[in-house]
Amino acid sequence: MDAQQFADAFSVTLIAGLLGGFALFALARTRTRLIAASPAIAALVAVAATAGSLYFSEVAGFVPCELCWYQRIAMYPMALILPLAVLRRDRQITNYAFVLAGAGFLISASHIEAQLFPERSNSCALDDPCSAKWVEGLGVFTIPQMAAMAFFLIVMLSVASTFAPGER
Repeated sequence: MDAQQFADAFSVTLIAGLLGGFALFALARTRTRLIAASPAIAALVAVAATAGSLYFSEVAGFVPCELCWYQRIAMYPMALILPLAVLRRDRQITNYAFVLAGAGFLISASHIEAQLFPERSNSCALDDPCSAKWVEGLGVFTIPQMAAMAFFLIVMLSVASTFAPGER
């Protein structure tokens, strides 16, 4: 699988996760199950996003820019703490994931802006510009856009986790 195919598959998975999450939360009969599974789903998203970023840098050979590194700083700890939270059945950890994912989402938004308006960006190096678009999943989604979707999904799952009865 090349980097473009990987980006396409990852984009489809993220879109399905976002749409599926909204649909499951909107339906009263599935909302309780989604809330109960939200920490495990958030852990899966964080691990998959971490694996995806490592694929792009270590297998595809894409050099992470400065903003990519900041997004990784937000994502990588969640790939460790969220699975531990699931194993320990500790929903309090989702509070930390909420903060990390929120910060990561804001960094992703800044990165998306740097790609859309490269002339206004001042956080990029000449040899490794933040405005570079290595791939576009489904012909649309750049790496920071995919990261933003993953961060948003983790934020929403962290919020959903707070609705679990008797867990907090």
